[in-house]
Parts: sequence; C-alpha cells; structure tokens
Amino acid sequence: MNEYIDDVIAAISTPAGAGGIGIVRLSGKGSVEIADKLFKSRSGKSLTDRKSHTITYGYVYDEKGNIIDETLVSVMLAPKTYTCEDTVEINCHGGSKCTSKVLERALNCGARMAQGGEFTKRAFLNGRLDLSQAEAVIDIINSKTDSGRQAAVNQLEGKLGKKVRQMRKKLIDAISTIEAAIDYPEHDIEEETYASLIKISNDVLCETKELLKTADAGRIVREGIKTVILGKPNVGKSSLLNFLLDEERAIVTDVPGTTRDTVEEFVNISGVPVNIIDTAGIRDTGDKVEKIGVERSIKSAENADLILLVLDSSRELDLDDCRLIDFVKSRKYIVILNKTDLEPKFKASDIGIDKNNIIEISIKENTGTQDLIKRMKEMFFGGDVEIKNDLMITNSRHKNALFETAESLKAAINTIESGMPEDFVSMDLSQAVEHLGEITGESMREDILNRIFEKFCVGK
Repeated sequence: MNEYIDDVIAAISTPAGAGGIGIVRLSGKGSVEIADKLFKSRSGKSLTDRKSHTITYGYVYDEKGNIIDETLVSVMLAPKTYTCEDTVEINCHGGSKCTSKVLERALNCGARMAQGGEFTKRAFLNGRLDLSQAEAVIDIINSKTDSGRQAAVNQLEGKLGKKVRQMRKKLIDAISTIEAAIDYPEHDIEEETYASLIKISNDVLCETKELLKTADAGRIVREGIKTVILGKPNVGKSSLLNFLLDEERAIVTDVPGTTRDTVEEFVNISGVPVNIIDTAGIRDTGDKVEKIGVERSIKSAENADLILLVLDSSRELDLDDCRLIDFVKSRKYIVILNKTDLEPKFKASDIGIDKNNIIEISIKENTGTQDLIKRMKEMFFGGDVEIKNDLMITNSRHKNALFETAESLKAAINTIESGMPEDFVSMDLSQAVEHLGEITGESMREDILNRIFEKFCVGK
C-alpha cells in the first residue's frame, strides 16, 4: 500500500480536449523542486522561494529551452493540501497537446505518472479523508442530479464516517471490558455488566438498522430508478422514451418489431434520477432476432425498480395485454393508457388494478404526461426528492458492511443470552467492529482498497 508513497506523482487533472484551462498536478515530497526544473517565473524567482498557497506567473520550457506554454503555477506546501503532501498545480492553456507536453516534461524531470485515484488514495493514507469520504469524491464527480450530488457532499463532509466511528467506539469499549475480565479471571463479569453488553449491542444494532433503512433510497439517488418501459409492439413505448429524454433517441415507426433490443438512457426528470430502458415489444414471434429482444425485455423487467406498462387504449385488450398486466401486479408499476386522443376501446376500470397506478396520456398530443412524472416521483420520494437525511447509504459496499455488522451484533446478543463464555462475546463484537471499520477504512484489505481507487479517473 505504501510502496510508492514517497514518489512524486503527476497527472492531468482536467478533462481531455479543448478548454479554457488545463491543469497538470504534482504531489509528493520534491514536487516543488521538480516544477522548478521546467518552470521559470517572469520575475526570475525560484518556486522553492515562494510561500505556500501562492501563484506565480511564468513559462514552462522543454529540455532545449523552448517555451511550451505560458502558465500560472500554484505552490501548496504540506500539510494543508488535498493529499497532505507538497503539491504543485501548473495551470496551462486548455488543450490536450499543451497539457500533454507539460506533463511529459514533468515526468522527464523526475515525477512518476499517477495511477487512477492515487491523489485521493494519498489523501486517505495520510489521514485527511476516511475511506467513505474518499469514495464520496468519485460520487460527486459522477453525480447526475442535485439529489445525488447532495448525498455525496454529505458523505464527503464526514457525517457517515463520524457516525460509524461513534458506533465502533461503543463496541470497542465493550470489548475492553470483556478483555479486562479475561485478563483478570479473579474478577468475574457481574450480571449488570452482561446487561450492559446486551444494551450496547442492541443500541448499536438499532443504529445499524436505521442506516440500512436509507440504503434503497440511497441507491436510487446514486444510480437512478431503474425503469423499464414494457408493452406490446406499437403501443408507444419508444415514443414515451423519446418524450422523457426530450430527443429522438429511439426509432418510431408503424412497423411492429422495430425495437429489437433494449435501449438504455439516463434522464433527470424534475430532479428524479431515472435510468430508463425501452424494450422490444412483447409478442410471440418467429423472428429469431426479435425473439432474443423479447427475452431481454422480460429479464430487464424482472430486475426493474419500476415498470411502465404501456397499453394502447385505442385497441381492445387481448391475451398478451392481460398477461403483461398479471406480470406487473407483483411489482412496482404504473400502467399507462396511451393514445387517449383516439376513441377508447376500454376503460381504466376494465383493467382490474389500483386506479392510482393508472395514468391516461396521449404522447402525440402531450396530455397527461405531467401526471405520469408526478406519479413516478410520488412512488419513490413522496413527491419530494430533497435529501433531508444527512446520513444516507448510497454505496453498496457500505450497505454490505452494515448488513454484516448487524449479523455479528445479533450473534453477540444471542451468545450473551445463551450464557456462553465471555471470549465468545468478544469475538462476535470484534467482528462487528471489523465490519464497521471497512466503511471508514480502519480495517480494510489492500486488494479491496486498490479496487476502490481503481474506479477513479487519473488525476483525482
């Protein structure tokens, strides 16, 4: 983990392509000295003579003394930096060629190319961030809605880490009491101590369950509501997708079977993050390719958070429609009666399901569509997508760690109530401490750490 922690690392920290500015970042002991080899200030002063958190104007030169770019260089000395190490940021003119040449020069002067997420990993290893805060950095970068961004910001502020450490401390104190009794067997654990252990275990278990309750909403905030548009051919599924995306994403024709595979897009609907999937029309078909599309449609629907079942209200209900209605009944669904601009052939009451989950619309005339969006929001957020809970579990790794924590605490309570030796109780509580530590990084295997930071872009 610490094999290369003393190296000076460098990377481009701004997106590729043309832009107003491009930043090459260096971090590590010796960053200022390396930057001094390739940069000359307009005043002639060395960067090593500059105070921390100052900006110097000048030029970056190649090894032959030719100017690469006119730049501003920020010098930030440890420990008050993102990585808690000496850090230099070279602000170039935006453009891939410019920043690439400056980075190449930095590498030739002694820096090493940073690995994905290595800047943030160093911030974690140097104690500036706990692991949950480090993961929040990439969540902020990848956030697609304000609600997702706010949840990540709350986590970056350390609110989750603080809560987990408080829970962990309670258990460590309990383990210390048990270990003291084991070390000094002449002092038996009294009955009130056992009662205290059960109370502590129950208290932390309740706190764990409260955090777990936020996981489903947290996943939706982070990843979006996985929404599948289902229905027979030519009922308006692709038209609905195009409406929700506000663009002609899917091909719309009068020919049945036009959509033969799933079409997936992310859309922000009035603040609600929706991962929406248009599927092939469900029908019996002899076409081999279309049949594969139908099978994929059913599989997507089985794993969906929400199914939008589209029915053509201008045609009589048939057996295929009824089968689809039966399919969605055991799931979260909204039945959409499309083409209300035409003469209806059946009523909403004919379907035999909750009328609150039936929305009548005409995509062609754009009527009833806002009722659909409103209903989608109500089903998942009660009509309000603001993040009111500062402690929301949005990360599946955190959720798994909390689940394992709860199981260990249940085992500890059962061990105490069964009258088993105190060292067995200590083992169960220690496991709970271990699982909580996985969230903040206080107990984490190196290979898992590496996998977490590999998800980051190079330069962050």
